[in-house]
Amino acid sequence: MSSSSTVTDLDAITWTREPANKPLEENDTALRAIRSMIKSGERNQTVDLLKRWDPVDVMQLLTRLRLKHARKLFQWLPANPSIKVVAELRPEFRSILMEESTLEQFRDILAGLDPEDATEILNEFPEDVADELAARLPDVEEISTRAGYADDSAGRVMARKFVALPENCTTGEAVTQMREEADRIRKIFTVYVIDAAGKLTGTVEVGKLLLAPRETPLKDIMNKDVIAVSADTDQEEVLRLARKRDMRTVPVVSADGHLVGRITPKQLTRIAADEANEDMLLMSGVSGEARSDDTIFRIVRGRLPWLLAGLVGASIAATVVGSYEDQLAEAAILAAFIPVTMSMAGNAGLQASAVAVQGIATGALWSGDIFFRLLKELVAALFNGAIAGAILGGLVMTASLVVPLEAPFHLAIATSLSLLCVTTLAAMVGATIPIVLDKIGIDPAMAIGVFITSSNDVLGVLIFFLMATTFYIT
Repeated sequence: MSSSSTVTDLDAITWTREPANKPLEENDTALRAIRSMIKSGERNQTVDLLKRWDPVDVMQLLTRLRLKHARKLFQWLPANPSIKVVAELRPEFRSILMEESTLEQFRDILAGLDPEDATEILNEFPEDVADELAARLPDVEEISTRAGYADDSAGRVMARKFVALPENCTTGEAVTQMREEADRIRKIFTVYVIDAAGKLTGTVEVGKLLLAPRETPLKDIMNKDVIAVSADTDQEEVLRLARKRDMRTVPVVSADGHLVGRITPKQLTRIAADEANEDMLLMSGVSGEARSDDTIFRIVRGRLPWLLAGLVGASIAATVVGSYEDQLAEAAILAAFIPVTMSMAGNAGLQASAVAVQGIATGALWSGDIFFRLLKELVAALFNGAIAGAILGGLVMTASLVVPLEAPFHLAIATSLSLLCVTTLAAMVGATIPIVLDKIGIDPAMAIGVFITSSNDVLGVLIFFLMATTFYIT
C-alpha cells in the first residue's frame, strides 16, 4: 500500500462523538477498521490516525473495543495522547486498561497530569505499585500531601493552583500577576486576598477587579464575607455549600486559616457526578463503591448484606401474613389484595424518600423547613391515598357485578381504608427516615434501598389485615 493511499484511507476513518451509553452505528465502520489494524500489528498507522482524534473520542473507542485489543492499543499510544485519554477515562476503565502497562509508561503518563488527577489515578493501583510510581513523579511532595487527606474530602480533590495576593496589592498589580499566572492556571474566576500571615481575608471577582481603578488596593474592593471550607470537609458538604451560596469556586483553608487550595467548577461538576452515582447505587441496595469491573467476590460482598436485609424484611412480612392464616382461610379473596397493598406502600415510601434525599443533597431542605415539608407530605399522602382507595373500592364494587363476592361493600371499605392508611404512613416513613439518618451522620440515600421498602411492606401488610379484620371479617 502506498503512502498516499494510506493517508487517504486513514482520513476516511472518522469517529462521531457518542452520547453517554449510546453507541452509534455510524462508528461501527471505524471500529472494524481499527480492530483490523490492531490485529495486523499496524502500530504506526493506528497511532497516526488516533493522534488526529479528540481524546474523548479515543476514550470512547477504547471502551468499545474488546479488552485485549484496548490494552494493546493503549500500550501503542505515546505519552502525549495517552495522558489526555487517561484523564478522560472513568476510573473502572483506567484500572483495566492500564493493568499490563509498564511502570515507565505509567510514569510518563502521570507526570503529564495535574497532581489532583495523578493522585486520583494512583488510587486505582495496588498500594506497592502506587508508592513506587509516586516516588518517580516530579510532584511527589504535593501528591503525598494530597494523599494524606481522607477520601472524598476537600483536601483530596482541591486544586492547589490559585492566585493569592496581599491586601495592600493594587488592582493593577493584581491584573499583572494574573497575566503571569495565565500559563500555570487555565481559568481564574476569583483572586484571593491574604494577610501578612497568609490567612485568607477576602476575595475579589475577576470582573470587579478589571473594572476598578488600577491604584485601588485590594482590601478596599474585596468581599470580606469569606466563605471557605476546611481541607477535611466532606466533598458532599462542599457541593451543598456551593449550590446554596451560588459559588463558582470554593476556597479551602487549613486548620489555622491559611489558604491551601480551591475547588474549581470542573471539580464541583465531578463531585456532583460522583455523589449522584453513589446515591443511585445506595438507593438500589448496592454498595456506593461498586463498579462494573468488580470481581465476583466484591460483587457478593457488596450486595449480599443488602439482600439479606431484604430477606429479613420479607420474612417479617411473611410472618405477619402467617399470623392471619385463619382470616385468610375464612376469606381467601383477601390474598388477592396483599400485593396491591405492598406495592402501594413501597411506591409511596420510595417517592417520599427520594424527594427527601434530593432536598438534603442539594441543601434545599433546611432545618426550619422540616416541619412544613413533613406536613405537606402528610396532606399530599392523604389525598393520594384517598384517591387510590376510592378507585380500588370502585373496582371492587364493579367486579362484584361480574364475580360473586361476599359482602362486596364491606370489602371495598376495608381495601379503600387500608390503601389510605398505608399510603399515608409509608409516605411519612419515607420522608422522615432520610432526615433522621442525615442528622445522625449516615448517608440518607441508604434509606431508599432495602430499609424503607422492607419496613413499608411489613407495615402495609399489617395495616391491611387490621382493616380487613375490622371491617370485613367479623
